[in-house]
Amino acid sequence: MSLLDQILSFNEAFVSEKQYEPFMTTKFPNKKLVILTCMDTRLKQLLPRAINLQKGDAVIIKNAGAVISHPFGSIMRSIIVAIYELGAQEVLVIGHHNCGMARLEANSVLDKAKSRGINQETLEVLRYSGVNIDSWLKGFNEVEDSVKHSVEIVKNHPLLPNNVPVHGLIIDPETGKLEKVVNGYQTTMSL
Repeated sequence: MSLLDQILSFNEAFVSEKQYEPFMTTKFPNKKLVILTCMDTRLKQLLPRAINLQKGDAVIIKNAGAVISHPFGSIMRSIIVAIYELGAQEVLVIGHHNCGMARLEANSVLDKAKSRGINQETLEVLRYSGVNIDSWLKGFNEVEDSVKHSVEIVKNHPLLPNNVPVHGLIIDPETGKLEKVVNGYQTTMSL
């Protein structure tokens, strides 16, 4: 049985036995919070527990490294929608130590892509088309700097209301300990 078949089989029982009922909530975050964090599997259950989130407390957006690479990309759009359409009033950017995006070089990803059948010609077409694939796949050097960068993109976005605090934190993926990088209340209160 394939992985997809296993998932669908489990899901059929999950729905028919109404196992979804304990997870029912609204689309509006109870704590009026939107979080951008990393997709690292270690954070899946640790992060909500470490910051006392219950079901329905926050909108959580995940990507590689909790990095916002473009102010008008899908991550920033999701944050703006969470604020205006879902009632979020604060933003948390949470990076983590020992992140796979730390010091990631494009060549590492591209070599793996080639080993799985992507040919050099495809990469050249992308480059010729104006895609700077090397910078698009490049990670960051220091998680603190990456968190600050993402906070700055959110905080300075033209569609972000001035009164929305944007915080930056780093979590230890082993213990859940948080480090404050940016206190969004300090910058919001000075406006």
